[in-house]
Amino acid sequence: MKLDLGNPAWQAELPPQRSIASDAPVAGCAFSHDGTTAAFALGDGCVRLLPADLAAAATPAAPPVHKGAVLALAADPAGDGFVSGGDDGRLLRLGLDGTVSELAEQKGKWIEHIATHKASGALAATAGKMALVVKDGAVREVGPHQSTIAGLDFSKDGGRLACAHYGGVTVWSIGQATLPPRRFAWAGSHVALKWSTDGKFIATGTQENDIHVWRMAQATDMRMQGYPAKVRSLSWSADARWLYTSAQPVFTAWSFAGKGPEGKPPLQFGQEGAGLITVVAAHPAAEFVLGGYDTGEIQLGDIKTRRSVVIRMADSSPITCLAWAPDGFRLAAGNERGDLLVIDLRR
Repeated sequence: MKLDLGNPAWQAELPPQRSIASDAPVAGCAFSHDGTTAAFALGDGCVRLLPADLAAAATPAAPPVHKGAVLALAADPAGDGFVSGGDDGRLLRLGLDGTVSELAEQKGKWIEHIATHKASGALAATAGKMALVVKDGAVREVGPHQSTIAGLDFSKDGGRLACAHYGGVTVWSIGQATLPPRRFAWAGSHVALKWSTDGKFIATGTQENDIHVWRMAQATDMRMQGYPAKVRSLSWSADARWLYTSAQPVFTAWSFAGKGPEGKPPLQFGQEGAGLITVVAAHPAAEFVLGGYDTGEIQLGDIKTRRSVVIRMADSSPITCLAWAPDGFRLAAGNERGDLLVIDLRR
């Protein structure tokens, strides 16, 4: 079974989907590593779980786990549940059976971003100017950074952690705590960060409506401009050949094959949505990408054929998060209004 956007069924009707309304905006979504459950982080302190199988009965709403908004969510790298962070300063582990345990607490700070590395079981979270690294039951703080951390990600091997902040990116060693951090400087605020899937590049979105990319081996950098808004969402293809970015009306991909994108325009393809893309999510294995728009539309793009199809119609509420299931056929999405979406792309 494969995704084939040339199939007339994609043009004739939308794929099967479940939409459940909540009372709070959705800050993030993720699938459990076993693929059975989609989770949604809500602004009322709740993490709502839904079965990935659309035929299964929807699970009831659960009580709040955070005393305030949930700001970050990810699949638990050490199990089949999830980890969440909130504006109450708590970093929590959530089991699929509803159990909740606290991993760390930073009073007076917000846990706004979480990164995980499944192979090593490590996770990292931001707490103001500090980053928390949780591994093998121990919690380590790294920082402080020049400003509040706006994004973080692990290297491919899980041995390093990159943090974006005002003035650039700082990279920390996870296994060797005594090693000094490595700094990559570029003036201005960096608002998003993604490490390439092959470990060779770090990309950030900046306050100046552009993206900045560093080559790790040579410590050289490049700047790509021309966006009408801040690039707050970045996603690398599984083979690290393409870097997808938000803040354009169509899919925008920078090629990192060969000598890379320096001096070349990006590849842009697909149907122009009625607005700008707010979130991008590359397929975990194949050459597809999801794009969620500020109008509520969601498109599925195929970079091989340079085409896209609408899989959810615009409804005036911006898409805030997208996530692929491990099987590569189901996806989760959320919006500002509080709609929780699970979509099955199998035809």
